[in-house]
Amino acid sequence: MYLTPQRILLAGATGLTGEHLLDRLLNEPTVHRVLAPSRRPVAKHPHLDNPQGEMPGLFAELSGPIDIAFCCLGTTIKQAGSQEAFRAIDHDLVVAFALRARELGARHFLVISALGADPRSTVFYNRIKGELEESLKAQSWPQLTIARPSLLLGERAEQRIGEKLAAPLARLIPGKYRGIQACTLARALWRLALEEQDGVRVVESDELRKLGR
Repeated sequence: MYLTPQRILLAGATGLTGEHLLDRLLNEPTVHRVLAPSRRPVAKHPHLDNPQGEMPGLFAELSGPIDIAFCCLGTTIKQAGSQEAFRAIDHDLVVAFALRARELGARHFLVISALGADPRSTVFYNRIKGELEESLKAQSWPQLTIARPSLLLGERAEQRIGEKLAAPLARLIPGKYRGIQACTLARALWRLALEEQDGVRVVESDELRKLGR
């Protein structure tokens, strides 16, 4: 069964995937409003509401109702400055955003996690992503979609040296470990948003590539 979300909440609209997703949403004729809080302004559009400020304080100022929420928030340990700062963004901020989205009426939450997410992982990054997934599941969403992309490919405003070096190899690796274009991931997220399926759905990178074709 398919739904047509008309009022959408998007976090991370200034990021690599978020920019592609925002463009997609604003060009969908059925979407009447996109609420996209951010620290810096994004493109102007008659259907876009772009409150600006520091998060999570900004979340309290958001107004509904909304039908569905996307979360494209994320950073790296290098950008964050420490493991604690990384967790504050990739776990705590996302969890706070999800809670606010639920308060505003969303019944479906779509979030970008990561390939290899596991709360028991010895790899810090994967462990935090796994803990995030568990925290979101504990919120008892009617519908929760967790996307686990591999290395994201695309031109960022701020270059990440590690990703730039790994990108050529990531294009050659088979299966779910192959890198995925951010625009492909954005298309996949929108397609997943149109599906009504109660409970939790985890979508690995190879399936995301197929959905985003």
